[in-house]
Amino acid sequence: MGLQVIGAGFGRTGSYSLKLALEILGFGPCYHMREVFEHPESMPVWQAAADGKPVDWDAVFQGYNSTADWPGCTFWRELAALYPEAKVVLTVRDPARWYESVSNTIYAGHAAATKYNPEHWNMLDTLVFKNTFHGRFEDRAYAIEMYQRHTEDVQRSIPADQLLVHEVAEGWEPLCRFFQLPIPQEPFPRTNSTEEWQARNASRRAATSKTD
Repeated sequence: MGLQVIGAGFGRTGSYSLKLALEILGFGPCYHMREVFEHPESMPVWQAAADGKPVDWDAVFQGYNSTADWPGCTFWRELAALYPEAKVVLTVRDPARWYESVSNTIYAGHAAATKYNPEHWNMLDTLVFKNTFHGRFEDRAYAIEMYQRHTEDVQRSIPADQLLVHEVAEGWEPLCRFFQLPIPQEPFPRTNSTEEWQARNASRRAATSKTD
């Protein structure tokens, strides 16, 4: 059947909350960067994709009904073309706050962690910081410009009836209206703050160092 929902928003726009929300709404399992950590055997495929090599997307997403976050959001064009019936959700947030969040989590983490999981972080560095931000992420204005350009590209390219531009702070209502589904009884998942990300990353580093 292929993907039913494609998350086109960059990491740190509420993409993990979106993953959990999609799973609650019945579009799970949802592929997220955490899947790459949990399934390191997928790393060579994502490195190949980051290097511009052809990838069998049906195989990559076998067993998944949706995707959110990096690495999948980098390939939103390819996925939207391959799965033309899929809905696209573009998570967004204030660009300045987005930049601060990425700086304090993914960027700081990848710079410090190549030693304990080099394959993963090398892939992330290629996919995100080299390919998307052209090695200029530390140039705040340039990185924000790339973020805004990405947002505009998605909105220009995806038909309006297939696209939801979503701020996770808005909760269930826009998502459920978009998918024509009832609002769940449980609260909208709001998680993966900067502090939570940093604590989880420190825990992962500590666990890895014990095996060295």
